[in-house]
Amino acid sequence: MSADNLSPATEPADAVAEGKPGKSRRRHQRPDPAAQARRGRPVHPVLEQLAALHPQLFGSRFLPLKLGTFQDIMERHAGVFEAAALKEALGQHTRSTRYLESIARGVPRHDLDGKPAGELAIDHVHHAAMELFRRRQARSTEDLQPAMRARLRELFVASGLDRAGYAAAAKINPDVLGALLDQSDLDQAGEIARREALMRAFEASGTSMEAFADSYGMQPGVVAKALAQAADDRRVKAAR
Repeated sequence: MSADNLSPATEPADAVAEGKPGKSRRRHQRPDPAAQARRGRPVHPVLEQLAALHPQLFGSRFLPLKLGTFQDIMERHAGVFEAAALKEALGQHTRSTRYLESIARGVPRHDLDGKPAGELAIDHVHHAAMELFRRRQARSTEDLQPAMRARLRELFVASGLDRAGYAAAAKINPDVLGALLDQSDLDQAGEIARREALMRAFEASGTSMEAFADSYGMQPGVVAKALAQAADDRRVKAAR
């Protein structure tokens, strides 16, 4: 089951120009100017203006924008921007990967002065995170579904809601959510079992961690991390 099954028909990022999800299915991304120049894609002139006026929001770092930012810009910079061009630019900005990353991290919304202006809704964070996995999967030959399910579980646990509550708040199918959370439990159980098997093999080897890693063709750092996690797994199990 893929991340696409968790997303509604609308664009996952909020369209701050209208204060609601955008309806276009086109992918508008705003890489940094150097990257765009390399690809022959010019920076939207309105975004260049916004970066100059509000670098804390549109500069090297993107922050989630306060709902109603479109109107705020039109009022503060009266006569500077044409409404249609500003809406187009903000739509590209809020659907860019860098902007989605800030949404997926749960960074608070900010006003034009760079001050916090409200927490993100659960559905915005959820769909931004799932959209990022969808984009990454499209570029990767690696199966990212386990990582996506693990991230979904993190979001679910952090919400403090039960499954029905999270499904309603994130605006997703509760049956799909349940299936993915159940699979996440299986993923986690499998990882714990693999780490425990590695720990037992290391304990039985009687060798150093470096020699053990070499015998398995693994990097010492990777083995050390797995063994440390296995030790944590054992402590959690013993505390139950």
